[in-house]
Amino acid sequence: MTTSIGKLSKSFFLKLLVGIIILPFVFWGMGDVFRGGNQNVVATVDSNKISAQEFVNYINRLNLNEDQIKNLSKTDLVEQILSDFIGKKVMSLEIEKLGIVVSDNALRHIIKNDKLFSKDDKFSRTEYEKFLLKSGTTAPQFEANIVEQEKRRQFLGSLAGGIVIPETLVEKQFRKENQTKTIQYINLNKYHSKNKPSQESMIELYERNKNIFVFEVKSIRYAEIKPELISGSKEYNENFFKLLDIIENNILDGQSFEDTAKANNLKIVEINKVNAKKENEKKEKIENLPDNLFKKIFNLKIPQSPEILNIDSKYYLAEIKNEEKKNRPMNDPEVLEALNSQLSFKEKIEKNTSLAKDISLGAFDGDGFKKFADDNGLIIKDYKISDLKQNDVFDEGLVKKIFSFENEKINLITNNTLTESFLILTKKTEYKKLDKESNEFEQYEAKARLNLINKIYQSFDENANQKYKVEINQRTIDRVKNSFQ
Repeated sequence: MTTSIGKLSKSFFLKLLVGIIILPFVFWGMGDVFRGGNQNVVATVDSNKISAQEFVNYINRLNLNEDQIKNLSKTDLVEQILSDFIGKKVMSLEIEKLGIVVSDNALRHIIKNDKLFSKDDKFSRTEYEKFLLKSGTTAPQFEANIVEQEKRRQFLGSLAGGIVIPETLVEKQFRKENQTKTIQYINLNKYHSKNKPSQESMIELYERNKNIFVFEVKSIRYAEIKPELISGSKEYNENFFKLLDIIENNILDGQSFEDTAKANNLKIVEINKVNAKKENEKKEKIENLPDNLFKKIFNLKIPQSPEILNIDSKYYLAEIKNEEKKNRPMNDPEVLEALNSQLSFKEKIEKNTSLAKDISLGAFDGDGFKKFADDNGLIIKDYKISDLKQNDVFDEGLVKKIFSFENEKINLITNNTLTESFLILTKKTEYKKLDKESNEFEQYEAKARLNLINKIYQSFDENANQKYKVEINQRTIDRVKNSFQ
C-alpha cells in the first residue's frame, strides 16, 4: 500500500536547511548496527526508488543509541528518518540538475584548510590519518561525505547568495522592535472568572473521565540488611559485600522476599495501603520512614519482585507486596481543582472565540470598546509601551504582538497558557530612528537578511513538494521497523 509522504511530513525539505549553511565536518560511525534487509521499495521519489536495504544502510550510519534502537518498532522515529532521507534525495536531484560539482582541488583545499588537521599552523597528514583512525572511517568515506556536504552548501548558497537587503526592509525590521505604543486595554480575567462551572457540567466531565481520576495505593515491605546480621561484624567490609552479592543472586534466581528475610535474620517492616504522598487510608503520614527510602520502594515496578536498594550507604531488601488503583471521589480537592480548571479553560476559549468573531465582523469600535467594559463591570486602562522588555503588565511575547497592531484597531491577545487575556485598542504609534552608521543598523540588517533567506527557502520547499511526486510503501516500512525487535 502506498501513501503520500505528506502523512510523514508536510515539509520534508525544510528540515534539511538547519546546520547545512556552514560546512561541518560531520561523519557517521561505520559500525554495522543493523544487518540484513531486502530489496523491497520503501519509497519512490519520482521514478527513483529507495530500497529497504539502502534505507537500512542509512539508518546504520546514524549511530542510534540503545534506547532508540529498542523503541524503533514502537515509535515514529523510522518515519522521521525516512522523511529526512527523502529530503536529502530531493536535494541531490536538484543538485544534479544544477550541475553542482566539487573538484578534487576544491576538496583538497577544504581539508587542508581545516584547523582540525593542522599542526604548527600547517596541514599535517599525520593529524589527518589520526583523525580517520579515531573516527573509525576511511579516507574515501570521509571525503565522499565532505563532497556531499559541500554540494549542499553550494546549493543552498545559490538560492540565497548575493542578496542585497533594501534599507526599507532593515527599517521595517527595526521598527518591529523599536517603537512607543500608546494603548488602552481591558484585562479580561474578571470577565472570564465571573461564570463558575455548573455542578451539572462538573458531574458530566467527571463521569466521562473517571478512569483519569485514580490513585495508586501499595502495600510495601522492607528490611535493612545490616552487616552484623549477615556477616557477624558491624563493618561494611569485603566479607559483607560478598554475602550481599549472594543474597542478590538468590533473589535473581527467584528466592522470595520472606525466604530471603528468614535466611538472613532480617527484621521486616510492613506498611499496608499507602499512597504516593506517604499517607495511609486515614490520610495519616507514615512516620519513621525516610522519604528517599519510601520513594525508592514505592517506585519499584513489579509487585512481589524483591530488590536490593542502596540508600545513603545503607542496604535494604524491599518489595511491593501488592498494589491497587482506586477512583478519586469527585469531592476530592485535587479532582475539583482539575474539573474547575478544565471547564474554565473551555469557557475561556469559547468566550475568546466569540469576542474575536465580533471584532472581525466590526462589532467593536471605540464606542463598542467602552460599552463592553461598562456592560461587564470592567476597567479601561491607559498605558504606554516603549520597550520590548517593559513587562510590568504584559510579558515580552504579548508586547511583541502589541507592537504589530495598527492604530485605531481593537485586538484580542492571550498568552500561551490562556491565563492572561486582554482587549487592546491601539491609539498611537511612534517609531524610533535608526542610525545607518551604527552597529544597530548592522544587527537589524542581519535579522532582515535571515528573514528573507527563510522566506526564500520556504518558497523553494513548497515548490519542491509540488515538483516531486513522493510515495511511500507503508508495508515495507512496517517490515523495517519490526526487524529491530
